[in-house]
Amino acid sequence: MLFDFGGTLDADGVHWSPRFHAAYRAVGGGLDFAAFETFFKASDTAVARLPDIRALGFRAAIDAQARLLAGFLPDRVDPGVIAQRLHADALAIVTRNTPVLERLARRYKLGVVSNFTGNLQPCLQELGLARFFSVMSDSALVGWSKPDARIFTHTLDALGVSPQRTWMVGDNFEADVRAAAALGMRTCWLAPPDRSPPGGLVPTARIARLPDVEQVLD
Repeated sequence: MLFDFGGTLDADGVHWSPRFHAAYRAVGGGLDFAAFETFFKASDTAVARLPDIRALGFRAAIDAQARLLAGFLPDRVDPGVIAQRLHADALAIVTRNTPVLERLARRYKLGVVSNFTGNLQPCLQELGLARFFSVMSDSALVGWSKPDARIFTHTLDALGVSPQRTWMVGDNFEADVRAAAALGMRTCWLAPPDRSPPGGLVPTARIARLPDVEQVLD
């Protein structure tokens, strides 16, 4: 089984940008999401270029991005409060999901395929999740990003499994679901119930919370 990381293991199908926006609005930020997202994307690019990014764990990476984001935004907000809210919310989901991954790891070979910034393994280690995954493919390290088929085949080869015998679980329909389905994998889309799927493909399964994946497999 393959999993995405951000939005999948640490949230119920909600991407990073709306999570940062919700925290920003909670501390008094005034921008709507469309305006905010431009600044968030700039912070995404900036955090990937930090000289020490590959050593940063989960909380340190959130702190760094919140500080960078606050520097781009036109209104003044407290990056420490934004980071604290994001971290607490993610930690609650990870804590809930950990027993699920522990059970799955007893039954399947597990891997992570993530478009990340070079510090996927330190983040998973800090969250106590790295022990469940035999392979952790970080796009910044392997050189390919989803939906490029090569990041999937790299992970499958490292696990020693075929696409036809593998599930891909992720929150991004294009990068996770459509890309994995093109290789012959079964797909499980993790998304809030009100999110409409793009046309042209029906995932093998759809769930709103990661724990529901056990029902899909059974």
